[in-house]
Amino acid sequence: MTVLLGKQNCGEQPFMILQKETSEKHACYHCGDTCQTEEIKHDDKIFCCDGCKMVFEVINDKGLCDYYDIEKNPGLTQKVKIREGKFAFLDDDTVQEKLIHFKSDGQEHVTFYLPQMHCSSCVWLLEHLNKINAGIIKSQVNFLKKEVTVVYEKGKISLRKIAEILTSVGYEPHISLNNIAGKKINKHNKSKIYKIGIAGFAFGNIMMLSFPEYFSFGYIEDESLKRFFSYLNLALALPVFLYSASDFFISSYKSLKQKFLNIDAPIALAVIITFTRSVYEILTDTGAGYLDSMTGIVFFMLVGRYFQDFTYETLSFERDYTSYFPLGVTLVSEDKSEKQVPVSKLKVGDRIKIHHGEIIPADAILFFGKASIDYSFVTGESLPVDKTIGEIVYAGGKQTAGAIELEVVKEVSQSYLTQLWNNDVFKESPLEKKTSFIHALSKYFTYVLFSIAIITGVYWKFNDPSNILNSITAILIVACPCALLLSATFTNGNILRYLGRHKFYAKNANAVERIADADTIVFDKTGTITYQQEAKLEYHGEMLTEEEQVLIKSLASQSNHPLSQSVSSYLSKIKARPVQSFIQIKGEGIQGMIQGSLVKIGSSAFVGLNNNDVSLEGSKVHVMIDNKLKGYFLINNRYRTGLNKLIDQLKKKRYNIVILSGDNESEKQFLETIFGENTPMYFNQKPEDKLAFVRSLQEQGKKVIMLGDGLNDAGALKQSNVGIAITDNMNNFSPACDAILNG
Repeated sequence: MTVLLGKQNCGEQPFMILQKETSEKHACYHCGDTCQTEEIKHDDKIFCCDGCKMVFEVINDKGLCDYYDIEKNPGLTQKVKIREGKFAFLDDDTVQEKLIHFKSDGQEHVTFYLPQMHCSSCVWLLEHLNKINAGIIKSQVNFLKKEVTVVYEKGKISLRKIAEILTSVGYEPHISLNNIAGKKINKHNKSKIYKIGIAGFAFGNIMMLSFPEYFSFGYIEDESLKRFFSYLNLALALPVFLYSASDFFISSYKSLKQKFLNIDAPIALAVIITFTRSVYEILTDTGAGYLDSMTGIVFFMLVGRYFQDFTYETLSFERDYTSYFPLGVTLVSEDKSEKQVPVSKLKVGDRIKIHHGEIIPADAILFFGKASIDYSFVTGESLPVDKTIGEIVYAGGKQTAGAIELEVVKEVSQSYLTQLWNNDVFKESPLEKKTSFIHALSKYFTYVLFSIAIITGVYWKFNDPSNILNSITAILIVACPCALLLSATFTNGNILRYLGRHKFYAKNANAVERIADADTIVFDKTGTITYQQEAKLEYHGEMLTEEEQVLIKSLASQSNHPLSQSVSSYLSKIKARPVQSFIQIKGEGIQGMIQGSLVKIGSSAFVGLNNNDVSLEGSKVHVMIDNKLKGYFLINNRYRTGLNKLIDQLKKKRYNIVILSGDNESEKQFLETIFGENTPMYFNQKPEDKLAFVRSLQEQGKKVIMLGDGLNDAGALKQSNVGIAITDNMNNFSPACDAILNG
């Protein structure tokens, strides 16, 4: 026997290995396979092949050996060598265009399917790819889909090099025509069906064979028949215990390795105790055991888990491939007429109009206008990128310099918009939003269960020791946490699907739980409780010439604010012109240069009037051309059908209701007839005022739901416990909100 002393490279921890100088086979340090032929040694570790040794060297050199601490032998065997130049096709521009889903001057984004991903070590390593190559900015894993999204600097590393790096650490990306065509690979695991089938078959037959035991109250005159049924039940239960229940044992074992008791631990313990006690009773001929209970626990838990996974997969499918967001976009026809259509109906070659502040829903080429694109939704960088006519503009960017026209070159990817909605950039919130209650319960459930079992055992020890075994096993069996695990998952998953079918689209199940906790609801007014496109509008002031109407129409059509859209619709027959130097000041107004004329549209303060200009008739949008005040558009909002009934229902449920509007208080008296005179109403609120008001409510201990149109309310939506953006076929998608509701 040889004693080796030394230090590992990773962490520089001292180690000692006892190595027998015999022909005994050893397990590979990387993948765990038995070394059948020659043993390859490196750093006093044994590997089954050069491939495993090479992967270890890469991980070791980059200081990522924590990979081996999370799981024992986490890697996959590398005995099959990857041929050199296998990923050379990724240097082809045509292939890159189909695989890369975002490009900018600084970075590119690509998603690879990695079928080898199987454990927490895989996730840890794949999310630290930036330590292997500095050209990789970050990588994010979707474990359920076995996908990794890599963000990288295109000048420092190529797409081919990334694929080669993934292969070098044991995760060769699966790239095929399916990926390029956008089709998903079927990853359905049939082993779950087999386990359910075996458990169900055994459970049903054990129940049937146990009828004599049930109906005879445990007394059967023919002992040989009783023994035959018992041993037959044991034979049926063995594959359930050894195969069907294996997932629970494996999960519990891994949690114990991490010094944490997960919720599978009491399930595994209940199965082991029930099976062990049953085997003891059958072999000692002291009873028939509880194999029906054991197989029943396994069968129903497996069925529950299957439907839980099915719910997740179905929900994921609906979120990715149907019109998940009720977004609309302005479609420009050949005769220059405009109409709103759902983004899901956009086709390659369609001409679309994107207003100031709107999200670009599909990859497109800039056809008309000045594009200054804010890609912060995609990259986290808020500095706008200027684009010239003919350049490609990627989905997810936000236009910040007036309206532009684009020609769609790639169909809308709802899954990509969903990914943006859940981007890490927007997971940090000024308010720490509550996680699901199921996590807190599952954390302590096992400890509470074991405590009750111990207390029960101590009690019966001093009162009737013969009941200790029955009492403890009964607790562990009956307290199987099926309902705890499955009820919230089933309920929340189906709630999301149900709400989605009724055009309420929640980001996740946590948003649903926070809605249930809320006690205060804050409403924006314009575009939220009013229709965006159905306002009554009148012009008051100097008679407008045809040229002046063109100027006003051209500027109003740049913005997607409800009041600007009302003015643009009022002048629908006027043909708009290009706008330069477009500026929009949230809560105040818009301005721009149109063929040498400076045009301003907005509040009285925005055009330089010193009075508050509060009118009881409606909202006023003032017009100024070349620093000369022309007049104003008087807009009377039309409130949404059913608003009265909604407010009555909310009041009956004792919600605190608040109106928070950027408009003046011209319609306060009318709103009091709907909301009541005691409802707090605040007008002339700027975006920062709305955010501060929501924060002040939270400091008072309130749980706030904020409903806004997503334009001037982004800060308040994000600050609130639940932010709900209201949309009327408008592209008001905002990562700041937790839910989207069709108007």
